[in-house]
Amino acid sequence: MALVAWSVPASAYRPFDGTDAAVAKKGEMEIELQPAGRLRDESGTSLIAPAWVINYGLSEDWEAVFEGQGQTPLSPAGPTSLTAAGAFLKHVVVPGSLQDKTGPSIATEFGVLLPDSTGNSGVGLSLAGIISQRWDWGAIHLNAETALTRDHHGDVFLGAIIEGPSTWTARPVAEIFYENEFGKEETFSGLVGLIYRVRDDLSFDVAVRHALTGRHPVNEIRAGLTFGFPLSFFEGHAARAASPIPPR
Repeated sequence: MALVAWSVPASAYRPFDGTDAAVAKKGEMEIELQPAGRLRDESGTSLIAPAWVINYGLSEDWEAVFEGQGQTPLSPAGPTSLTAAGAFLKHVVVPGSLQDKTGPSIATEFGVLLPDSTGNSGVGLSLAGIISQRWDWGAIHLNAETALTRDHHGDVFLGAIIEGPSTWTARPVAEIFYENEFGKEETFSGLVGLIYRVRDDLSFDVAVRHALTGRHPVNEIRAGLTFGFPLSFFEGHAARAASPIPPR
């Protein structure tokens, strides 16, 4: 709660599976947090708590991204595991409308898929390209990703995010994507939701998602928040505390 109170403008990119062609400002941290969510698929019902994405601005056009989620099977019951973890770098290749310039914004994101805490999964790799364009009526973000999964299968992800006007306090959002994990299964997914901006530095989101994975239905409820804060404030405070006291 203290971090939310001391926050800076943050663009909510919860509750999507894809992302946009923008990065956090240098020296600033953005946190996308889902305290709890519900997932139902062919294996049963699971609690997703928490799910998080941490973005840190390394420079004007680069950010580091760390993500993961806790997953607890409810029906049937099972132990909590850490899943969907990864560490990535994101770079704005061509600044555009998301950087207050003209034309589309183009970015790339690449990194390592980390093993789940349970099971026999290994390390994977991913490489994505993102194109974003913002207009007065809203924005569109296109995602294309190729990956070597944690189970060492080839994977392709193609997705599109559509948003309402960024000037609206509550803007409708939607996402569709297709994913093919070769030799294993295909996923067709659709999501609709709402992002509510409390102020420039704090947004809440809620969404429902329905998908078909290997011809089996998947239903999910997502709800969370996005906020940011300047790490430079803490760094500056630490530097002042460490500096010698000048003689009187």
